[in-house]
Amino acid sequence: MTAYRYDGTFAGFLTCVWDALETKTEPMAFLLPEDGAALWEEREPPADRDKARRLYAALSKRASPAFQKLIARGFLTCLPEKELALFTLIRRGLGEGDRARLDLSDPVMARVNLALTKMWTEWDHLKGFIRFSELDGVLVGEIEPKNRVLPLLAGHFAARYSGERIVLYDRTHKEAFLCDRGRWKLVPAEDFRMGPAGETERSYRAMWRKYCQTISIEGRRNPKCQSAHLPKRYRHVMTEFLTDAEMERALPERPGSARPLGGGAASSPPPF
Repeated sequence: MTAYRYDGTFAGFLTCVWDALETKTEPMAFLLPEDGAALWEEREPPADRDKARRLYAALSKRASPAFQKLIARGFLTCLPEKELALFTLIRRGLGEGDRARLDLSDPVMARVNLALTKMWTEWDHLKGFIRFSELDGVLVGEIEPKNRVLPLLAGHFAARYSGERIVLYDRTHKEAFLCDRGRWKLVPAEDFRMGPAGETERSYRAMWRKYCQTISIEGRRNPKCQSAHLPKRYRHVMTEFLTDAEMERALPERPGSARPLGGGAASSPPPF
């Protein structure tokens, strides 16, 4: 019985899977660097991108591209002990092919599918609930998702605002999306704040709040229905529910790092 400790990246996870399959080891847990000591013997193979790419390619060849994508997307969910579930599916997919993905009677597959459904629901909500503030020519926003949806949102906003410079910060997973007119990347960011907004931005915020108040019909107010369509857990980073002082404590720092990024046009980055 062995516990694998890895660096939290997809490449690091696939390296552990490679090691477990190669040594015929049965993982009991997958631990992050900050996790405490395990009850089992620990193995900590360093992340090997070559092995990770080869294993990732094998998922497509021996199962299907859909199965490959399921594993990559499953790694972005907040499913408890997701690594153990994904390891089980990978081992089964390499042996049985795409049948592992199509077997909805499998409790592991059912758990992963449910987690993916919740992640895509959160992704869809955030596409509409994210609010940006304009600061020195940069659109700045913040999210606090349960799942690591920022890599999935990045391509959407890079294409939607292809002529803009954007900083979108994920509080939960401590990473930021930086985009400069269609070219973008994700970078780790422990924490950052921005200073007060300018008068133009403050006037736009005031007009947006006034608009939201004006279209509301007091006699037809239905808090239960509103919560169903706009869950409360999103509101603490939405302009219409915050004062300027609250926003300036919540939103990211003045993004001097949002300089031209170089590289190719906006596209989904590889999972490594």
